[in-house]
Amino acid sequence: MQNIDLNVLRAFLVIARERSFTRAAAQLGVSQSALSHSMRGLEEKLGLRLLTRTTRGVSPTEAGERLLASVGPYYEGIDTELDAMSALRDKPAGLIRISAHDHAADTILWPKLKELLRGYPDISVEININYGMVDIVAERFDAGVRSGDLIAQDMIAVRIGPDFRMAVVGSPDYLAEYGRPVHPRDLAAHRCINLRLPTRGGLYAWEFARRRDLLHVNVHGQFICNTTPQMLEAAIAGFGLAYVPYDLAEPHVATGRLVSMLEDWCPPVPGYHLYYASRRQPSPAFALVVEALRYAR
Repeated sequence: MQNIDLNVLRAFLVIARERSFTRAAAQLGVSQSALSHSMRGLEEKLGLRLLTRTTRGVSPTEAGERLLASVGPYYEGIDTELDAMSALRDKPAGLIRISAHDHAADTILWPKLKELLRGYPDISVEININYGMVDIVAERFDAGVRSGDLIAQDMIAVRIGPDFRMAVVGSPDYLAEYGRPVHPRDLAAHRCINLRLPTRGGLYAWEFARRRDLLHVNVHGQFICNTTPQMLEAAIAGFGLAYVPYDLAEPHVATGRLVSMLEDWCPPVPGYHLYYASRRQPSPAFALVVEALRYAR
């Protein structure tokens, strides 16, 4: 049997999953040079090349993929059991990682979690803004936040916010020059502010519904961004129409900086839910986060 340092083997698993020496070194708390030296030693001991290094990053070789697939689950099991053991402590502690939209993060997560964090200094929360359908298990998140109708059935879902609706908004100056759309199809003749979905690479198609009519409209315009606040600011500046959650636009509608339109095509959508794997063993820290976010009707 090969006499291999288990810490070095664990380091290989982190590099193989992260596809980066930089991210792996930060996660493990070691220098990149030390990590690279350990990997060369492991490869020499096994007589196999485990990692392919390029200027763009690092990826496992065929042998590396086999080692990752065979050994990785054992380490995950160890991590799970150690997390379960730490959950026996009376004092909640640890890092909770959550993937969410910026809208949910700004309007729900941060307002609720900042009070929890003040009361529990040993709990840390990381919020990762992402518009894609993230695989929270593969990406090692503790939970995700999505609209209630977008959650896989094998997940546990906890409602954390009320239903909300989207809105098409534009500045008075823009509408004075280009007119006001009265039907979603009219948007084809308008300058619109697009949202790019980071994990999919495409542009978000605006969604409309009225009675049994469902429409997905691909819009065009001069400005493309990847967060909702940018879209809102561009609309206020007169660069086109934006499709954003109405609660974000409402203060600007109230002051006359923006005008809302196509309201009858923008019905309420299911509110945000926190979701997590059904097989997860909740730690005291995670249980506190769930309760802090739970929506009270």
